[in-house]
Amino acid sequence: MSLSFRVDSRLPRLVLVLVPLLYGVLLAGQEWRFRHALGRDVPVVVDSPAAPARDLPNVQAVATVLGLAPEGAQAPSAEPITLQASFVAGEGLSRALLADAAGPRIYQVGERLPGGSVLRRVEASHVTLWRNGREERLALQQAVKPLLRRLDLEDGRHATLHSSQYLRPVAGQSE
Repeated sequence: MSLSFRVDSRLPRLVLVLVPLLYGVLLAGQEWRFRHALGRDVPVVVDSPAAPARDLPNVQAVATVLGLAPEGAQAPSAEPITLQASFVAGEGLSRALLADAAGPRIYQVGERLPGGSVLRRVEASHVTLWRNGREERLALQQAVKPLLRRLDLEDGRHATLHSSQYLRPVAGQSE
């Protein structure tokens, strides 16, 4: 069954004229409503209520939750160990040489120490331990006597006077 129109019928011509005409009427109605809505006065609120000021969060509480603390805020460690050396490397690869009554041993970040605390961070001058729900700081043990000492000006002159006794030119042929 096929549906076809005759070429000489008036229905297709009427549809071709009515569809654009009806669409134009629809668009004209929308344009009229839009322009009519623009002409209305928009209410303006003159006295707007001010937004209530919000209280800022407790900065110390937020820092504690994030694990941040100001320098020197950590308690000194009560562990019976001493930090002898620290080896700072990449993330999680740092190690610390800690000595206790059993002797020195190298610990990695995250390892449990004999006293029950955990090595949390290794820095050049100290390590941070996690013990009893809080951070503790164990500082690097300073050497009793420094290996190198600074020369004063007087020491420098004295050293130059005596240095010639060790390096003397030798007369004669070299071997």
